[in-house]
Amino acid sequence: MTKETLKVEVHDELTSNILHFWESKMLDVNGGFYGRMTGQNELLKDSARGGILNARILWTFSSAARVLKSSHYMDIARHAKEYIFKHFFDDEMGGTYWMLDGDGKPVDTKKQIYSQAFFIYALVEYYRISNDEMSLEKAKELFYLIEKHSFDNNRNGYFEAYSRDWQLLDDLRLSEKDANEKKTMNTHLHVLEAYTNLYRVWKDDLLGKQLNNLIEIFLDRIINKETYHLDLFFDENWTCKSTQYSFGHDIEASWLLDEAAVVLGDNETLLKVRHEIIKIADASSNGLRDNGAMMNEFNCENGHLDTNSDWWPQAEAIVGFYNAYERTEDRLYLDKVFKSWNFISQNIIDKKYGEWVWSVTAVGEKNTIDDKAGFWKCPYHNGRMCLELIERIK
Repeated sequence: MTKETLKVEVHDELTSNILHFWESKMLDVNGGFYGRMTGQNELLKDSARGGILNARILWTFSSAARVLKSSHYMDIARHAKEYIFKHFFDDEMGGTYWMLDGDGKPVDTKKQIYSQAFFIYALVEYYRISNDEMSLEKAKELFYLIEKHSFDNNRNGYFEAYSRDWQLLDDLRLSEKDANEKKTMNTHLHVLEAYTNLYRVWKDDLLGKQLNNLIEIFLDRIINKETYHLDLFFDENWTCKSTQYSFGHDIEASWLLDEAAVVLGDNETLLKVRHEIIKIADASSNGLRDNGAMMNEFNCENGHLDTNSDWWPQAEAIVGFYNAYERTEDRLYLDKVFKSWNFISQNIIDKKYGEWVWSVTAVGEKNTIDDKAGFWKCPYHNGRMCLELIERIK
């Protein structure tokens, strides 16, 4: 395989499979997108509609419109944006709702900072292609709300989750499998991601300061300097409360940190980041099988290795290892990209029904229990993988 062949194949995967699936099977002509399709490919039109799903759909189609110069994808992005403006914003208390019912009414009004960040990420991407000032203003509004309510002025970092009226919740978890701790790697990573995109279009001093601070938090607090994996959960004093490593988050962070430093434009920060990101990418390779599959997690306390390969770490492995190849010109990273793409093509892409399956086991059994599309199963990781390669491979 060559880079040029890879670019052609991911372009086809993006347009003929991923985006086609979402516009042909998940788009609700009455507004927004349906909330769920099961792993058996049953569309549940009345399912709840998650904020993360809708924000990620907006980001994906906006980015596709920009990169591919497509008015068609622009129309779909506008469709997503209009639904978000009509239903997800809390006009009274500020911020966005966690979840709506199938009719667009809020059923969970909590303000998870992770979710607020994704709306920033998506609204900015829509602004980049549309020049829609209201989308940019809403992104700025969410930035100020995060800084006002979530930023820890005493110990640094961002708290996890709030009630509708911005009171810190007792149950802070993003999902049931997470530890109930006040600070997490995952939320900090996606606030970093969102602030990076916002800083592309709005060179605000406070935003730049906080983006730089987020990079420093990763360098000083979240990257484990003994292993170069990322620690996942922390109390308010930044005491680590986790014993597992997430290989997919490791490799995703390696390139998002690099992107943040590039957009920030500070050479000293960029040099510090570049010194670390290859070590993170190499550490994530501990989860990489010989066939290119990225496994999920390892618990260093009890030795449990989750050998399943969820869809999203596969996508992030390709972007992260391609980024490492660009930074080092070491073809070993490019070979990892090719192997990962071959694994995805043979095992993860659903060539019969469209999109990607949730996961496969170590022996290649496909997961048809978890969603094909839903609250967490969005076109963001795999769509972004394709778009990153299309932009990077010249």
